[in-house]
Amino acid sequence: MDPAIDDVLEPGRQYGGQDRGNHVTAHVEPTYRSHHSGDHPAAILDPGVGPIRSRTYLPATLDHVLWGRLPCAADEPVLSVEPGTEVTIDTISHEGILEDQGRDPRTFFGRHGVDDVLDDAIALAAADVPRTFGVDGPHVVTGPIRVRGARPGDLLAMTVVETLPRVPYGVISNRHRRGALPGEYPLDGQVSSTFATVQDGHGRLPLQPGGPYAVRFPLAPFLGIMGVAVAGEVRPHSVPPGPHGGNLDIRLLTTGATLYLPVQVEGALAYVGDPHFAQGDGEVALTAMEAPLRATVRLDVVAREEALTRFGELAGPLAETAEYLVPTGLDEDLDIAVRNCVRAAIALLQARYGMEPQLAYAYLSAATDFDISQVVDVVKGVHARIRTSDFAAAGRSA
Repeated sequence: MDPAIDDVLEPGRQYGGQDRGNHVTAHVEPTYRSHHSGDHPAAILDPGVGPIRSRTYLPATLDHVLWGRLPCAADEPVLSVEPGTEVTIDTISHEGILEDQGRDPRTFFGRHGVDDVLDDAIALAAADVPRTFGVDGPHVVTGPIRVRGARPGDLLAMTVVETLPRVPYGVISNRHRRGALPGEYPLDGQVSSTFATVQDGHGRLPLQPGGPYAVRFPLAPFLGIMGVAVAGEVRPHSVPPGPHGGNLDIRLLTTGATLYLPVQVEGALAYVGDPHFAQGDGEVALTAMEAPLRATVRLDVVAREEALTRFGELAGPLAETAEYLVPTGLDEDLDIAVRNCVRAAIALLQARYGMEPQLAYAYLSAATDFDISQVVDVVKGVHARIRTSDFAAAGRSA
């Protein structure tokens, strides 16, 4: 029996209820609330408020989220959809609600002149949820979503259709002797949380604490976590990524990109979270510019036979953008992660274009960048950027 919502959560409605799978609706007119953070007023996208692209909407209410763990086969879906459905999903950033930041987002953001905080973030921080700080992960994920007909052996294709910032600010944190320079940073104490503003489509930081926000960098919003449920009855930790996807932190997964994941349980049980406004490859300080997004994602199923023809046998995540095929490599040892990525890239070129392995290896060395996705999530991530235009005259392997 599937107690999930069947097909549609309507735009302009707010969803509550204390238990996962138990939903109470109350009409909320789409309106905006204004917010000031030292720049210009901007929209705050509370649950059910503001633009909602899709007919199928999943707000990040307490019964729709997990905090610190990712879904497994034993979890009941909170939403069921047909393949090809676009779902608009609210996500919550963990920054500003964690215990080492006081678990009080009103107070935390108030120190930076923020006078309005997302209702769902406030509710989650105040809730008694099954999570142990320091044992479970920090990330909040929305879902899981059952995609009808998805079976183990298939691929779930998660295409990012739209990403809307829900607030005009974000946080970059370095904490607990983690990041690329543990023992050197944070300089003082156990956590350093840097507040960043948003203005004119760019992030802003000061040169010195308390100074004007003079440093300007482009925003490129993406979901740090996109994944499918693992088999079994144990929810995986939210930090290390794996074949299920999860905390990949691949900054290429912006609007228009697709992530392909090997389905591990019936219905796939997809989820998203860990929203970012901007990130550099490596994510060296531990987090990027973390901030909540309203993301619209299309969920498609690629049957095993078609998946083998297009990509070969995928052992882990594969991304595709308008310019690149993006195979990945994961391991706690960065050197091994690089090797895994190279092997995945060779196998992909064999399957997709019929390229002989030694020639594929040579091509990758001459023409392909291998980027460090992140080095801070226990399992390191590497991804390759294979230009599809290089193979325009080659066609696809039959």
